[in-house]
Amino acid sequence: MIVTAQEARKLALPAIAFALLIGAGVALIEFVDSRLAVATRELTVAKAHHAEARERLMRIADEEREVNEKLAVYRRLQQLHVIGPERRLEWADAMSRIKTGRELLDLRYRVDRQALLVSVPGKPGNVDFYSSTMKVDIALLHTGDLLRFLEDLRNSGNAYYAVRRCEITRTGQAPTGTSIVPRLRATCDIDLITILDRAAKS
Repeated sequence: MIVTAQEARKLALPAIAFALLIGAGVALIEFVDSRLAVATRELTVAKAHHAEARERLMRIADEEREVNEKLAVYRRLQQLHVIGPERRLEWADAMSRIKTGRELLDLRYRVDRQALLVSVPGKPGNVDFYSSTMKVDIALLHTGDLLRFLEDLRNSGNAYYAVRRCEITRTGQAPTGTSIVPRLRATCDIDLITILDRAAKS
């Protein structure tokens, strides 16, 4: 097909416009591709920041829960008077109440001098664990008397009571019809543990 000069002049303007449109389209595609790449990178960074922030929030929530759990234990120890100086008068009162309440025939005890178990460093002050060993000698009608005595002692508070050892022996006494005779005797070593928080406000 032969194109005349007049026809060529007529086609020149549309051809130029077409070329310009093609160029503009290519430039627009490249611009969109570059903006898409930037947006993709920004989205990736935003997702990473979001994941990091969520992980940080979860870590803070875990730490807060752990602190609350430890605080609950600390407050419970305060309520039981485990934290603070030892309370020998309260221990004596508790032993007297238990003997009377349980109608124990014979209950004798001796509390040794307080000794430092361990000192745990902390901020702002150390936490010291002390132990005073109570040696108990108790007459029993049956082994249930000992278990109830130990339960009452733990429930009395004023220390954490850790039973180190208990030994039960038979007394060899035969029962009589006129009086109740304890046929068992228990000797126990019980550690009365108290905690002294150096940073606590008095």
